[in-house]
Amino acid sequence: MTTQTHLIRSRRFVPLFVTQLLNAFNDNLFKNAMVLFVVYEVYRSEQAEAQFSAIASGLFILPFFLLSAIAGQLADMRDKARIIRIVKAAEIGIMLVGAAGLFLAWEGFHVTTVAIPLMLLALTGMGVHSTFFGPIKYAILPQHLHQDEVLAGTGLVEAGTYIAILAGTIIAGWIPVEWAAAGVIVTALIGYAVSREVPPAPPFNQPEPLDYHFVRASIALVRNTSHDRRVFLAIMAISVFWTVGTVLFVQFPPLAKNVLSASKEVASLFLVIFSVGVAIGSVSVNALLKGTVSARYSPPSVLVMGLFVVGFFEVCREWAPNVGGGLLNVAQFMAEPLAIPLMLCLLGIAVSGGMFVVPLYAFLTTFVDKAQTSRTIAANNIVNSGAMVIGSLLATGLSAAGVPIVQQLLLSAAMCLVSAWIARKLVLAERQAMKTETPTKQAQ
Repeated sequence: MTTQTHLIRSRRFVPLFVTQLLNAFNDNLFKNAMVLFVVYEVYRSEQAEAQFSAIASGLFILPFFLLSAIAGQLADMRDKARIIRIVKAAEIGIMLVGAAGLFLAWEGFHVTTVAIPLMLLALTGMGVHSTFFGPIKYAILPQHLHQDEVLAGTGLVEAGTYIAILAGTIIAGWIPVEWAAAGVIVTALIGYAVSREVPPAPPFNQPEPLDYHFVRASIALVRNTSHDRRVFLAIMAISVFWTVGTVLFVQFPPLAKNVLSASKEVASLFLVIFSVGVAIGSVSVNALLKGTVSARYSPPSVLVMGLFVVGFFEVCREWAPNVGGGLLNVAQFMAEPLAIPLMLCLLGIAVSGGMFVVPLYAFLTTFVDKAQTSRTIAANNIVNSGAMVIGSLLATGLSAAGVPIVQQLLLSAAMCLVSAWIARKLVLAERQAMKTETPTKQAQ
């Protein structure tokens, strides 16, 4: 914890850390305000609500799949701090569009034909914004931090991100939608001001021409990144993990409303618990590893996560519908006999998920040349986003086919087994690499 406390006081770290917090906060304030308003105020069927939630997630993720290769090239070949400032300036314009959609939805002005399309357009724009910011938030850490600070810095960024997600989610669930419209603009303005304090992070090599052919660039980027087996397996494990996360996040709002008879404040509470849990897991695994980058805790962590998903499924299946017919507020929900077991299962999913994924992100910034770090993160984003789009499509298809939301939870549990298998292969590759590297160091 000494290293973490030191970083929190360091100008090498704090401006980037705060910029990322505000970025995650604004993403989630806007997205959750939009989704919760549409699910609770516009649509009146579980199928339509689940499909909208999946479509919103898919539109946010799609830019990562299409543009990550260009974003990674740009981040490795230009000053990362300058790119951050440009991206944060663009966020102001995007949030003006999103705020207009939220305000029009509140006014009831052509909600389905004008307000919702404006909100979805802004959500896609925020996906583009995050695509170009994403490779930098991790890749800049090895450039500004010492080798023994990278894991702590990664854990702090991950934990801080989820605390910001927590704050954005809480506020989105509790404030009126017109306040959210003002909030996203104010946050974007503050984020731009803070981003101007990020120290310069020039490229390690001379700038090269950018390949704007996103298909060719994406294929080449993923292929070039896969030469290190540990990095390749880390990317695959993270991708399956985020597929699980996408399916769960798509399901939370309609599940809360239609299965648990819970209000939007309770749906927000679910997302809050998830965010707190991932933050706890992120910090805990760093303490267990004591600053060493290793995947040894990842396989058992994701297996435990799968068990908690099964537990969450069982509790939801046994949940008794509200006899009064209305939606339960937070106090009424907490009075239900299965409320505590449900939230403990959700917390367990999140803590074990955080312990699983943080060391894998540290792999991506540690075992590659610093001149290639942004492109490695971008390659990870391409594969992750492709997997997450598949997760959104699966959730949409299952809802369209009439599969109940509760039954869809079992898909997430099954994918945890796949992620554990990949993580186990990563641990074996890590051990093999250590055996190979040790004699080389001794010979030197």
